[in-house]
Amino acid sequence: MLCLYAEMATTRARVSSFSRNLSTVTPQNPGLKHGPNGTMFMSSGIPDLDKILGGGFSLGSLVMVVEDVEAPHHMLLLRNFMSQGLVHRQPLLYASAASRDPKGFLGTLPSPGSSKEDKSREVSNEKDLRIAWQYKKYFGEPQLNANTNNDGQHDYCNDFDLRKPLDRQFFSGMNVDCVSIHDSPNLAALQDRCAGFLAQVSRNEGSISSAGRIAIQSFCSPQCKYSNMEWHMLSFIKSLKGMVRSSNAVVVVTFPPSLLSPSCSKRLQHMADTLLSVKAIPDEDKELAKLLTGYQDMIGLLSVQKVARLNTQVPVILEATTFSIKLQKRRFLVLECLNQAPVDGSSGNSYGTSSGCSGSTTAGPLDF
Repeated sequence: MLCLYAEMATTRARVSSFSRNLSTVTPQNPGLKHGPNGTMFMSSGIPDLDKILGGGFSLGSLVMVVEDVEAPHHMLLLRNFMSQGLVHRQPLLYASAASRDPKGFLGTLPSPGSSKEDKSREVSNEKDLRIAWQYKKYFGEPQLNANTNNDGQHDYCNDFDLRKPLDRQFFSGMNVDCVSIHDSPNLAALQDRCAGFLAQVSRNEGSISSAGRIAIQSFCSPQCKYSNMEWHMLSFIKSLKGMVRSSNAVVVVTFPPSLLSPSCSKRLQHMADTLLSVKAIPDEDKELAKLLTGYQDMIGLLSVQKVARLNTQVPVILEATTFSIKLQKRRFLVLECLNQAPVDGSSGNSYGTSSGCSGSTTAGPLDF
């Protein structure tokens, strides 16, 4: 009996309820990252957005983007999301209501630019050139960054160059599926395609072999015949959310709320795990230019209205919920916090308020 107990003790896996078993994740997936409470993150394709959300989009979540009728800024988020998945060789399902040939949209996807590690390495090399030759021996040879992948793998999140198209080798394989919902009478065909796609990346207790991405553009576009069937669209989103929850995938859906009734729009936003909204900035808004610094460099605003909470009930508290959308060197997408412009030519912290000892607004000898 003692030998039997000893054999059972050696074969039993030591898994505690207070520790997370990390053996279920394989290191061969550069597009995934560990998060708190056993959550896995998938990159959104925008480094700043990943930092805002705490790591990226949660695996198995539904992300909805509220479009703006004045500018197609939601396409910037959708393109980076799709390009990041293709760079990581992740399966992709793209559904579009804008055109009858959605494969042509793949040619507009951005290509990865020089990473931040390469930029910092170039700056360090320039600094090394300024050092006198007699002191250079004390600094040693420049070393490569520890975050560089020596095996040729791509980073978790890349900086995409919006002016450079993605190479055709990334989306010419068998892991890309395009569906046109233009002139579709209902969503039955799209639901079957999504179910078949998510079945390929279903979640199990073993290792994660692959993770997929689903991108649906302009979900309730007027070109679709089902655009006036609001309950049909709500049931589709509800079913899609249930299917993606049990899979290793992330679904991003963009929709224009102005084409829906207020009640239907609120229900769609309520069903989203992560809710984002984009808004265009007028070209000449003098009042807004006085309030915000760097107004001339902004192309739009991004609002984070909801962040996914999977495997936890603790709410995510963000430092800010509205960010400015900028194009760095007119190539790379950058998100920055809004900074209030100084009032009456004063300088200081943009979020600080000028207050003195006295309660009056007029300046006095005791105010500081």
